[in-house]
Amino acid sequence: MSTASIAIRAVDLTKVYRSGESELVIFDQLNFEVAQGEQVALVGESGAGKSTLLHLLGGLDTPTKGAIYFGQNNICRLPADELAKFRNRELGFVWQIQSLLAEFTAVENVMMPLLIRGQARDEAEPVALARLNEVGLRNRAEHRAGELSGGEQQRVVLARALVGDPRVLLADEPTGNLDFRTGEMIMDLLQDLHRSRQLTSLHVTHNLNFARRADRALTLERGHLNSSSLEQGRNYV
Repeated sequence: MSTASIAIRAVDLTKVYRSGESELVIFDQLNFEVAQGEQVALVGESGAGKSTLLHLLGGLDTPTKGAIYFGQNNICRLPADELAKFRNRELGFVWQIQSLLAEFTAVENVMMPLLIRGQARDEAEPVALARLNEVGLRNRAEHRAGELSGGEQQRVVLARALVGDPRVLLADEPTGNLDFRTGEMIMDLLQDLHRSRQLTSLHVTHNLNFARRADRALTLERGHLNSSSLEQGRNYV
């Protein structure tokens, strides 16, 4: 894989939690690459460190050792304010828990990253409405979070993740709190948007059907990251 085609590159990535004299090694010296436009599924048993890895890649946590490159940019060396700008402009996040602001409407939730960026409301609102339309929720724009179903809330989260036109989408169990049918709908939507927006996507999931749809699957197990065959009957919850 040429350097120009690599979107994400982790080099000797290590995460250790310390409590007093004890240490808990989550993973040690992970090395992997994600190509531009690739959709990668990250699977593994509960507690393997999948969400920790996603938080590191998203600049929401710092590794004990190692480097994380987006293109040629090592985000581990960015000052806090530059890292915040990077997250806002380059990354979109979708979490298992929707984390919508209950006192705001759907469109207000979606436009929030643009307002944080410094855009005026009259500029941000049309963009947010367009993203809601993209996920099929234009008619629910003025409804507050509590007035939306779980699937609708997750679509609002997806619209919010895309409102700033990120190049990379990071999703942590995006269907984990949804029923099967709604989860399938969200998975279809994520794939459609990945293709139409030419995103680079990394999804943590325990849903093996979802993982099999990805271009590639990686398994995090006992601190090591390996290509996964996603065996039938294997339990990754």
